[in-house]
Amino acid sequence: MTRSTPRLFARGSWPETARIADILRRETVGGVLLVVAAALALLWANSPWREAYTALSETRIGPVSLHLDLTLATWAADGLLAIFFFVAGLELKREFVAGDLREPSRALLPVAAAVGGMIAPALIYAAINLGGPGAAGWAIPTATDIAFALSVLALIGSCLPDALRTFLLTLAVVDDLLAITIIALFYTDQLAFVPLLLALLPLGAFTILVQRRVRSWWLLLPLAALTWVLVHESGVHATVAGVLLGFAVPVVRRREGPGPGLAEHFEHRWRPLSAGVAVPIFAFFASGVTVVGGGLGAAFTDSITIGIIAGLVAGKTVGIMGATWLVQRLTRARLADELAWSDVLGLSLLSGIGFTVSLLIGELAFGTGSGADDHVKIGVLTASLLAAVLATVVLRHRNGVHRRIHERERVDTDHDNVPDVYEDDTRERDA
Repeated sequence: MTRSTPRLFARGSWPETARIADILRRETVGGVLLVVAAALALLWANSPWREAYTALSETRIGPVSLHLDLTLATWAADGLLAIFFFVAGLELKREFVAGDLREPSRALLPVAAAVGGMIAPALIYAAINLGGPGAAGWAIPTATDIAFALSVLALIGSCLPDALRTFLLTLAVVDDLLAITIIALFYTDQLAFVPLLLALLPLGAFTILVQRRVRSWWLLLPLAALTWVLVHESGVHATVAGVLLGFAVPVVRRREGPGPGLAEHFEHRWRPLSAGVAVPIFAFFASGVTVVGGGLGAAFTDSITIGIIAGLVAGKTVGIMGATWLVQRLTRARLADELAWSDVLGLSLLSGIGFTVSLLIGELAFGTGSGADDHVKIGVLTASLLAAVLATVVLRHRNGVHRRIHERERVDTDHDNVPDVYEDDTRERDA
């Protein structure tokens, strides 16, 4: 099915702006920006000017009367990252209504893989940190960074089957949903019910408007902002507001006709801001950990760092492959014909890239600026890099295998427009 591209900019907008937005929608570009932002933060935090980085992160802006005099680092984690979760909410809704998660038979394997890929890392981390000061961070290695993982896959997988990307996307979407649930249930310290109930009013008004296919930003944006403020005041992490707003947007068009549904329209419109601004800025403020002066040695002897690395690299692999094998063993669900277990191994390793959401959960578990928070950052960065390298080795090999399969399928020595490989298969069946 070919999707129509919605008009993003009003008549009279600069074509250069539209071109930049189109570039930012590419999965590889978002992943590169994320890596560049994290690298800049690491370099600055370990340079002679590291105090300036800390001062910038702790700079407070916002109205005091509304309890929104937050640091820039907090604005990045609570405010800008809500845009990322809004886009994730739109994608989740679209997958459940019109995507792979709509059909239980197709969704069963990646959903089970996502659940296994969260349980195993949490258990490994909890076993390593049992009874210690790092126990609160059990959820850190459960997350998969969907943007980073898909970017790596796009860079290395020119000949990998589409089924592999679909499996990873579905797994990562369910992973995001479970991570959001964990944040809401386990990392909300104090719950204020009055602001939370009041948040239902602007959220309800937003829902009514989008259900009526209203797209006017001057109506929707203030309601979304008010919802975010009230959820933030309630004690629930404010990014949950982004998910709820995303879930409110309808997916299916009311009447048949050209053009995308409203969820696809909003996703198309907000993805450049999410991938090109929100996530890189969050990565910039979340990744700046000082490792000079013995900090790195102390981190790698800490059970928090060890638990994160073991959880993301080993736990994700064991959990995803184990759950996939178990579901195939107990049900009729099967991997796509073009996928082999080696492909699943590469995908499992790729899911160990935890980055964005893992860093967020680490901040919620231990607070910002603490020694534990620094060790979380080192663990997440190390594990994500290691997972990306191992996945690249496996998937590059698989990419070569699939390329040779594609080349073989194109060979037609007798020029009858039927590839030889299919003629051979027909002769084998006839024999």
